Amino acid sequence: MTSAEPSTSAGTEAAAPNRPQLRAWQRRALTKYLTRKPKDFLAVATPGAGKTTFGLRVARELLDDRTVEQITVVAPTEHLKHQWAEAAARVGIALDSRFSNSAGQTSSDYNGVVLTYAQVAAHPTKHRVRTENRRTLVILDEIHHGGDAKSWGEAIREAFDDAERRLLLTGTPFRSDDSPIPFVVYEPEPGGNQRSKADHTYGYADALKDGVVRPVVFLAYSGEASWRTSAGEEFTARLGEPLSAEHTARAWRTALDPHGDWIPAVLTAAHTRLGQLRASGMPDAGGLVIATDQSTARDYAELLTAITGKQPTLVLSDDPKSSSRIAEFSASKDEWMIAVRMVSEGVDVPRLAVGVYATSSSTPLFFAQAIGRFVRSRRPGETASVFLPSVPVLLDLASQMEAQRDHVLGKPHRESDGLDDQLLIDANKQKDEPGEDEPAFQSLHADAELDQVIFDGASFGTATFAGSDEESDYLGLPGLLDADQVRALLQKRQAEQVVSRTSAPAAESASEQPEPGRAPGTTGENLHALRKELNTLVAMHHHRTGKPHGMVHNELRTRLGGPPTAMASAEQLKERIAALRTWR
Repeated sequence: MTSAEPSTSAGTEAAAPNRPQLRAWQRRALTKYLTRKPKDFLAVATPGAGKTTFGLRVARELLDDRTVEQITVVAPTEHLKHQWAEAAARVGIALDSRFSNSAGQTSSDYNGVVLTYAQVAAHPTKHRVRTENRRTLVILDEIHHGGDAKSWGEAIREAFDDAERRLLLTGTPFRSDDSPIPFVVYEPEPGGNQRSKADHTYGYADALKDGVVRPVVFLAYSGEASWRTSAGEEFTARLGEPLSAEHTARAWRTALDPHGDWIPAVLTAAHTRLGQLRASGMPDAGGLVIATDQSTARDYAELLTAITGKQPTLVLSDDPKSSSRIAEFSASKDEWMIAVRMVSEGVDVPRLAVGVYATSSSTPLFFAQAIGRFVRSRRPGETASVFLPSVPVLLDLASQMEAQRDHVLGKPHRESDGLDDQLLIDANKQKDEPGEDEPAFQSLHADAELDQVIFDGASFGTATFAGSDEESDYLGLPGLLDADQVRALLQKRQAEQVVSRTSAPAAESASEQPEPGRAPGTTGENLHALRKELNTLVAMHHHRTGKPHGMVHNELRTRLGGPPTAMASAEQLKERIAALRTWR
């Protein structure tokens, strides 16, 4: 730190109670801000890095040097409003998080107010007057929400166009549409598109290197899913294999069905992992299940109660006590919380270390926000584990955790993969008559197996069934590890598993011969054993070549013909096994 940065020196921070010590990225960003004195400043920092602390430090500096007279913070949710007010109080800034449009005023004892984007959109003129009357710093938290609706963007511009300063904060500076984010600078790029430009960026990869966030281990579970259409046709497909968008959506939803076998097996595995973390260095570790809707969330709560013997905290969006429930869970040592999608953003529960992504949302924005709930680091060595369906779009997002994204105008943020949220919803409905929706399918069955473990963009492990000793090896990883130790241990587990699997076929072949007087296995048992052997060989081929599991299955079908593995006959499976043994 140079002499030109007196307000951010370690000595000054230690001496001033209203200026808690900053992390390196926060000091760099603050120095840049105080040097440039910009009207607008966009700070992009990965979830868990400390955007709130940075924003409040800027506010403290501007209040103290009288650049501004008041602070207005705009946040996405009611829950976040109160979190901002509590954090501000700790640094000596009084913010009114209960300010209402109807009252229009607050006590002179406050340094400012905290609003939601919806609150601003409901009465932008009122907030414009407040902003014009006194020099104001406006902090727009998770600013990408400003483009959620045309009216929102227009309202935010109307309300805060005359602000003295605007500080824009986000951990996910991108959208899946062309709605411009208010006050963000877009620069032209070849092809006629425009890309958002941040003034300071601190990504997940940088934060992981600095120990600011936890390493995240993704445990992807596949399995066979069966369902029946409204026409009476039955289908079976395997999660993770190349399928049509419709079949992928239905297999995914079947796996998440609380009345099937897949989700109980995954919840059991997640609870086992949570127990391991609690026993090995994180005694207060908590788990979060993110559900698609309220009805399913309630069913998951019943499942977890049966699995753990304890009732989890249930957070529903229409519950007026949702914020207090989250706060109570955060302050407790309770094991599990279940919530619908609304909990993905704006929930600060640092002890969350295990997640179950039990929702059908596939957008990069939602995924990034959801995973952001588990990455906040409290002390060195803490890791996070997230369980998710082995669906290609989710596996791709998990592998790209460290990718830096910007918002691009003029084209979709990502190429369509046929798995947008609306398609997933529509796949479950059949519109026969105007205004009438009927279920398009009925979930029948879905089993679960640990397909692969994803860490730092790499895949580890070979497919193994839920409840197996091999699964236990991965669920039993120590709770306190740094990123290098996680990688080394996963490589070791994988090597041991491959060696074990390589020597297994001969033993399995001998054991398949029925004992004298004993009847051969049933058709179902034989098919199950053949699928298991094929999946093992596919996993081994994946680790030799780097080809995704689904691609290997697809190449086998292209060469040999036949349906997906889940629908293949015993002869077709044996043919694929024999062919794969010759591949190098």
